[in-house]
Amino acid sequence: MTATTISVHNLTYRFGKLTAVDHINFEVGEGEVLGFLGPNGAGKTTTVRMLTGQLKPTEGNVAILGEDIHQSAKKVQQYLGVSFETANLYEEMNAVENLNLFARLFKIRNFKAMDLLEKVGLSGREKEKVAAYSKGMKQRLMLARALINQPRILFLDEPTDGLDPVSSQTIHAIIRQASEDGTTVFLTTHDMVKADKLSHHVAFINKGKIAALDQPSELKQHYGKRLLKVEIEDDSGRKHTHSLPLDEKDSAEKVREAFASGRVLTAHTEEATLEDIFIEITGRGLLG
Repeated sequence: MTATTISVHNLTYRFGKLTAVDHINFEVGEGEVLGFLGPNGAGKTTTVRMLTGQLKPTEGNVAILGEDIHQSAKKVQQYLGVSFETANLYEEMNAVENLNLFARLFKIRNFKAMDLLEKVGLSGREKEKVAAYSKGMKQRLMLARALINQPRILFLDEPTDGLDPVSSQTIHAIIRQASEDGTTVFLTTHDMVKADKLSHHVAFINKGKIAALDQPSELKQHYGKRLLKVEIEDDSGRKHTHSLPLDEKDSAEKVREAFASGRVLTAHTEEATLEDIFIEITGRGLLG
């Protein structure tokens, strides 16, 4: 049975009269990737700050590795790795100097910065000042920094937002490897496609509340609709596209009629995306 590494009960945070996080509950197991999904302002970053001991909840509690994060913050934080969306690196230092500094803070002996820099694809650029790095390079360096202490839980806040495909793929590979090695990954994002590929479970957060929590496949099966998209060319050479539901009583007859109506050019099944399901559940898009 997988050990629980994050346990959240009735977690709430208020900024004055505004309730940013509203009595949320969930658990995350060892080696699991939880995609914490929602639009900007939904409460994702505030939740991460409570889980990592940076904010004290207004109500509720958080257990990290079996310990109350706010009563045992120093004890727990040594096992955490955190990378936020906004770069907070020492830009007048180079990559090696940045990592060596944080290794000293963690009191890690015989630390080899180049091993991590090679892992995140920054070898060959390690002696350049961070100020000259692109956004993608800075994100990869922050991820390397989050891995310095070989964390048992990795908190990643929008780790690939606005990045080029190469940087995104590098970070995705590191997330998958960390999970396979037994590290729990708490991934906050508004990118449903990436979360679908990486996450074992996803939680939809909307206006501070968790609207749904399940495996991506289960959410698609429960809320989504399976379609067959068929492109037909009729006798006059005109092309027609049909979207045919596959879960209705007369689905088979509609498919037969479509295929008989002309020459079939393409046919493929299509399932609902997590973004489609988020909109169905919450009534709003990721940018609204």
